[in-house]
Amino acid sequence: MGRFWSFLFLMVPIVGVAIFVAAAAGWPANHWLPEDVSAHGHVIDGLFIFILWLTGIIFVLTGLVLFWVLWTYDAEVTTEPVIFTHGSHTLEVVWSIIPAAVLLFIAIYQMPEWYANKLGRPTIDVAGVKVPKPALAAVTGRQFEWRIRYAGKDGLVGTPDDIHVVNDLHVPLQEDVVLEIKAEDVLHSFFLPHLRVKQDVVPGMRQYVWFRAIRQGSFDIVCAELCGWGHYKMKGRITIESREDFDKWLADTAARQEQSLFVPAPPAEGE
Repeated sequence: MGRFWSFLFLMVPIVGVAIFVAAAAGWPANHWLPEDVSAHGHVIDGLFIFILWLTGIIFVLTGLVLFWVLWTYDAEVTTEPVIFTHGSHTLEVVWSIIPAAVLLFIAIYQMPEWYANKLGRPTIDVAGVKVPKPALAAVTGRQFEWRIRYAGKDGLVGTPDDIHVVNDLHVPLQEDVVLEIKAEDVLHSFFLPHLRVKQDVVPGMRQYVWFRAIRQGSFDIVCAELCGWGHYKMKGRITIESREDFDKWLADTAARQEQSLFVPAPPAEGE
């Protein structure tokens, strides 16, 4: 009966690995990762798949070793008395060094991508000097919505002529977009799954994220940090559109914001 349980235990990693491989291969549907609509997303996806393969191989090997131990030293077939030993100091050093080396390798391997996505903010040329590109908009997370401010006519975010929207972020296509992100109350996480952007938003801390969208469309903005009872409904939409459509939307939004008198639409004929 002991070996039956060994086989049953072995089925856990086998079924788990099979499900992961099937999902990665896009069967029965391509739901492993959301569609990538960013210029840098393939790098993030490549790192994810690489780390998945690396840790997956280690998982399979350790699972096989554990199964071998269960099978070999099953109490029903092993009649020799148990011998307790202090263990192997050499083995302990080896299995401490190997995981440390693997983690160090992953840290070094992903450093260029980390710099590009977390430190290498896009720049613009001002009088021959490279300066960080200003934010297109400021996004503030609060329970439970994303408040978004665009620069008004003065071109600066945080001034009286800012344009305010909620949960409706618009960005131009094929341009480096910089967003200033912050939190008003608790810890949130600004997550654009289709653009491979995810950054914790900390109260009292101003941060920046950037990306370049390569396909038009409307996609999700979600909070990836449990931030309270309404966390599940803290979602918005990001619309990627041409520069012309973006400028028109921004101008129309600014005009509606400045409208001081509500003028109802004229009744249709026959009403």
